[in-house]
Amino acid sequence: MNKFTLKIATLSLFLSLAGCSSSPEDIEKVPDKSAQALYLDAKDALDNGLYQKAIPILSAIDSRYPFGAISHQVQLDLIYAYYKAGDVAQGTALVERFLRLNPGHKNVDYVYYMRALMNLSLEENLFQEMAGIDRSDRDPKHARAAFDDFRTILTVYPDSKYGSDARKRMISIKSRLADYELAAARFFMKRKAYAAAANRGRYIVEYFGPGEQVEDALVLMIECYEILGLDDLKRNARQVLALNYPNNPAVSGN
Repeated sequence: MNKFTLKIATLSLFLSLAGCSSSPEDIEKVPDKSAQALYLDAKDALDNGLYQKAIPILSAIDSRYPFGAISHQVQLDLIYAYYKAGDVAQGTALVERFLRLNPGHKNVDYVYYMRALMNLSLEENLFQEMAGIDRSDRDPKHARAAFDDFRTILTVYPDSKYGSDARKRMISIKSRLADYELAAARFFMKRKAYAAAANRGRYIVEYFGPGEQVEDALVLMIECYEILGLDDLKRNARQVLALNYPNNPAVSGN
């Protein structure tokens, strides 16, 4: 199988997973058992990675026993199953329903965590990844949404066991967001909108930690301020560049 064929096969698999959700017909086919018996079936399917099998069983429990002793756990497991099956739309809808009805639940940090992971899965756009397209100029709305949920975990639930992973993922997301802002700055630069480009660069410097994007933003700001004749701002930007990135060629510019 050549690389192109492999990509098409992978894409077909992705589409089949992303389009799967539990229909009323699927739920009706679930045997008429007690909630506990059905839950054992669902857990067995989950433990074996059979998420498409688990989804209708969990949905049946949720539908038939909405106020049962295990109703909340069923919904949490269903959120996880939808995520693993690639059905982000259904998973996100269930997350929002859970947060609306159970804002004080002991596992609500997990729900925020799962919604963040779902948004990240949307951000990691398979179509662009497979085609090798630079996605830095694409609106990172899903990355922002994931960042907000991870931040909620750290600020509202500081003792959450998902805190450490949330913090690591936030660092990665900040780099993605900085890439987008830098792409926007360069877009304005190419169209000779120098004030807008400089403002985007300044935003990167002010809100994103030290990194490649900050260095590039400072260089862009220096160039914009020079074109605009804003010598004081140009001087300040070069001083910041020299302090943090002394080896950059723009430090010794005129």
